[in-house]
Amino acid sequence: MNISGNTIFIPGSTSGIGLALALELQAKGNTVIVGGRRTELLERIAAEHPGIDTVRIDTADAASIESAAKEVLARHPDLNVLVTMAGIMKIEDWHRPESFLASAEAVVTTNVLGPIRLIAAFVEHLRAQPDATIVTVSSGLAFTPLKVTPSYNASKAAIHMLSESIRLQLADTSVKVVELVPPSVRTALLPGQESSEFAMPLEEFVAEVVGLLETEPDAKEIQVERVKFLRYGEARGDYDQVVATLNAADPHGN
Repeated sequence: MNISGNTIFIPGSTSGIGLALALELQAKGNTVIVGGRRTELLERIAAEHPGIDTVRIDTADAASIESAAKEVLARHPDLNVLVTMAGIMKIEDWHRPESFLASAEAVVTTNVLGPIRLIAAFVEHLRAQPDATIVTVSSGLAFTPLKVTPSYNASKAAIHMLSESIRLQLADTSVKVVELVPPSVRTALLPGQESSEFAMPLEEFVAEVVGLLETEPDAKEIQVERVKFLRYGEARGDYDQVVATLNAADPHGN
């Protein structure tokens, strides 16, 4: 992925990693469209950051994705990058189904069906572009599980394998598939995570991501140094130790 000269749609980017990445990519010379559910946040972003376009989208709603895709492509026919950023994370107790089933269904709908539906809405358009990229967003927890967030871990493992698979299928097109693999980052994904010492500072994370996109334009995975402890435990042969360390250091998901 080239770091500049793109038109980029980032649904799920009214806060946290998504918004920080949107602002950095705009600063690098890209046209950026921010998507989110809350119109008041979209209006504030448009007012505070001239040049950023906004579109209302609920990535848990198939009809909303379809409608937003039509709106984005009508206003930005040169769109060539889709970043499937939206996601939710919930703490679950799997001893009792009444305490986790609704949560698990919501996580899968947003984190797995959301990206699938987004890609389905944009892939034909992206295939028609001379140079296009789909950026998926998995997690270090796709490779090492955090005990308190089973559905989130599973959803991100699904995104990793989805990314690997569609990259193979789209190899005969102009569309690249890049997987962003964040560690825990100081955002509001879970209560208390914004101030967690375990989590990576947001500004540091986004700066490293943009640096990797700039220096490694052909990378299949964007891995900041901090996530490699989780990403490669099995390959290094210390998976059990990594699982134990993660869950001892971060017992509440922060």
